[in-house]
Amino acid sequence: MFRTTELSDPGFENGNLRFITVKTPNLKGRGDICVFVPPLEALEDLPLVILLHGVYGSAWVWSQKAGVHLSAWQMMKNGEIPPMVIAMPSDGLWGDGSGYVPHDGRNFEKWIVEDVPQAVRENIPSVSENSAMFISGLSMGGFGALRLGIKYSEKFKAISAHSAITDLDQMPLFVEEPLEAYLQGDEKENSVWSLIQENPNNLPKLRFDCGKEDLLIDYNRKLHQQLLDHAIDHIYEEYPGEHEWIYWAEHIKDTLRFFGGLQ
Repeated sequence: MFRTTELSDPGFENGNLRFITVKTPNLKGRGDICVFVPPLEALEDLPLVILLHGVYGSAWVWSQKAGVHLSAWQMMKNGEIPPMVIAMPSDGLWGDGSGYVPHDGRNFEKWIVEDVPQAVRENIPSVSENSAMFISGLSMGGFGALRLGIKYSEKFKAISAHSAITDLDQMPLFVEEPLEAYLQGDEKENSVWSLIQENPNNLPKLRFDCGKEDLLIDYNRKLHQQLLDHAIDHIYEEYPGEHEWIYWAEHIKDTLRFFGGLQ
């Protein structure tokens, strides 16, 4: 499906991380994906977790700032979670962050929902069309996970978000690009809650969490209350912590346990 694909050489890989770069019309150029593949034999149809980063980051940040691959492998060896592949794509590298929404002539949404799974399936033999898919992320990536997981509920078995932006109106808290660059013509596309209201009875399994000292805590509490008021099944948790990597490095483990328990 891709005009060009570059895959890292196993002889130079570390920590069971592989790297894929593909050229896609959705980005009008190339996109990067860091992939954790558990070093186990004869695995087929492994679940695929798509893990989205926040503003300022790229495909490397979940591994190199949170060590998610190390945590995941240790949890697999301990029997806490079953084997799974974790794909960590760039957001498309537009501005401070693409928002994972279509704009500026690029479709950052389809890059995540279509290109990333396809690139993994083409290059990682243990992932196939039969693999269950999950999506998670932090901050802007939490927004992406919630929005895309809800909008494409037929593709994803479950969603988990950390310290999530819940509406595109919150993007200016983090980026210098104007809000107008992100806003979609259909207003419901700008808000997690609006998308939930479109199809509240056909949602993937849902959990999200936020640090009690996080600048996004009130927005997360509001979404939690909206879900409660409409009797929509979900898990919401709060922990001590701010909008920071020490928080995400710890609580991504909750996401992995949540996804692992659904397999």
